[in-house]
Amino acid sequence: MSLWTWIVLGCVAAWAIKFAGYLVPVRWLESPRMSRVAGCLTIGLLASLTTMNTVSAGQGVVLDARIAALLAAGAALLLRLPFLVVVMVGAAAAALIRLL
Repeated sequence: MSLWTWIVLGCVAAWAIKFAGYLVPVRWLESPRMSRVAGCLTIGLLASLTTMNTVSAGQGVVLDARIAALLAAGAALLLRLPFLVVVMVGAAAAALIRLL
């Protein structure tokens, strides 16, 4: 199969999955349990994406200044600092570690 065939199949699959969401009964989506599950899934997916982007390079694991940046940004979030400050703290931590 050619690359374009795979691309079209992927598009059709994505459309079918999105369309299937419209077939879910509304009462299922309005339940408090579904809201909790959706919230937990969102947080879990974001956390795993952040972790993978922090410690991976290609197919290997890399321990570098990105870990320090993530820890510093996490500490700034725990202190409830504004988001722009969190980003600046993470960038400053990465810069300091790379300088050392």
